[in-house]
Amino acid sequence: MANAVMPVAQVTLSQSVSSTELLQTTSSARVRRTVTPLSSFGQAARPTVAGFFADNEFRSSLKMTRSTQRQAHHRLQVNAVQKAEYIWMDGQEGKKGIHFNEMRSKTKVIQNDIPPGSLDFPDWSFDGSSTGQAEGRFSDCILKPVFTCPDPIRGDPHVFVLCEVLNPDGTPHETNTRHLIKSVLSQDILDEDTLFGFEQEYTMFNKAGKVYGWPESGFPHPQGPFYCGVGLEAVYGRSLVEAHLDACIKAGLKISGINAEVMPGQWEFQIGPAGPLEVGDHVMIARWLLHRLGEDFGITVTFEPKPMEGDWNGAGAHTNYSTKSMRKDGGMKAIEAAIEKLSKRHGEHIQQYGLGNERRLTGKHETANINTFKSGVADRGASIRIPLPVSLAGKGYLEDRRPAANVDPYVVARMLIETTLKN
Repeated sequence: MANAVMPVAQVTLSQSVSSTELLQTTSSARVRRTVTPLSSFGQAARPTVAGFFADNEFRSSLKMTRSTQRQAHHRLQVNAVQKAEYIWMDGQEGKKGIHFNEMRSKTKVIQNDIPPGSLDFPDWSFDGSSTGQAEGRFSDCILKPVFTCPDPIRGDPHVFVLCEVLNPDGTPHETNTRHLIKSVLSQDILDEDTLFGFEQEYTMFNKAGKVYGWPESGFPHPQGPFYCGVGLEAVYGRSLVEAHLDACIKAGLKISGINAEVMPGQWEFQIGPAGPLEVGDHVMIARWLLHRLGEDFGITVTFEPKPMEGDWNGAGAHTNYSTKSMRKDGGMKAIEAAIEKLSKRHGEHIQQYGLGNERRLTGKHETANINTFKSGVADRGASIRIPLPVSLAGKGYLEDRRPAANVDPYVVARMLIETTLKN
C-alpha cells in the first residue's frame, strides 16, 4: 500500500488527484501535477484542496485510496473465478400467460476456468417442484450441459451453459425435446446435411402491460408504415433490439439478421443456417438473452402467437428448411416431393407447432387457414412458401410458415426431418 500513495499531499487549487489516480500512481510513476509537501504549510491556516483543509483532505484521500484498493482487489478476486449461467427450459412456453416464458437459469461459480465450447462443465441439479417439472416428494432434476458459449453480458471468462433436463435416473425428462432429434439423425439423414433458418418473431410490452410504444389509450396508426420501418413514429424498441443483436454476435450465435415487423412493437431475429441441433440451441440462448436484456430496458418480451386481437398481425416462427438434395442442381424436384409429404401430415404438424396458433392461422394477415394446406411461389398466404429466387434457380429451400412464435425449435426441426426424409 505504501507504493500506491504518493508521498505528497498538496495539489494546486485548480487541479485535484482522484482516488483512482492515486491508486494507479506508484513511486516509479507519479501523477503529473504541481505538488507541495504538507510540511511546508503552517498549522494555523492550511490551504484547502478540493474544498477540504489539507490535513483532513489528505487523510480522506488515504481512506479513499485504501477503500478503492480494496474494491480493486475485490474485483480481481471476482474476475479470478468463472460464472457459468446454467440455462434450461421448463417446457411450459405459452402455458403461463402472455407475460411469462419457459426459460430458467441459475449461476454456478467455477474456480478453474473451463473454456466456452467445452462440455466439461459439471452436471447440476434444480428443484423441479418449483418449475413444474417434478413433485415435491422427489423433486431433484438433473441439468446436463449440451452447449456452451461466451457470456456477452458478464464478459470474459464467463459462459452460458445450455442444458438438457434429465430425470434422477439419467433418462430424458418429458420436457426434454432436444434429445428426440438424436433419434432421427441416422447416417442417411446426416448425409443429407439438413439446414434450418429460424425466423423468431416477438412482441414487446411495457411495465403497464401495453404493447411497447403504443399510446396509453387507443391504438397506434394502422399497420403499413412499421414493417422494416425507420423513424420515431415508425419504430418502437430499437434499443433493446440492437443490444440483443450485439449480445448474440458476441456470444457466437448464428444470428443472421433483425427487422421490425408489421405490427408496431413487434420484431424478428433470424438464426441460421444451422443444423437441427445447432439451430435449436442457438434459438434458445437467443431467447434467453432477449428476456434477460429486457430486464435492463423495462421491456417484457412475449412469443404469444396473437398478442393483439383485431386487424394486427400475429407472431410466427417461419422456418426455412433444406437438404443437400434440395440445394443441388435440379433440387426443385426434391422440394416439391417434400411439400407433397408435408401436405399429408399437416394435422400432425399443426398439433406441435405452438399453443394458441389457431388464433394466428386464420387465412388473414399473411397466413393460411389452420385447417387448410396450401403451397405456392412467393405466396405469404401459403402454408409452405417457395421463395421466388428459389423458383428461379430451380433449387434451394422451402419455408414452413405454420409454426407459431412460441413453438419449440427442436420439435420443428425433428418433424420436418421425419416427414420429408423418414416417411
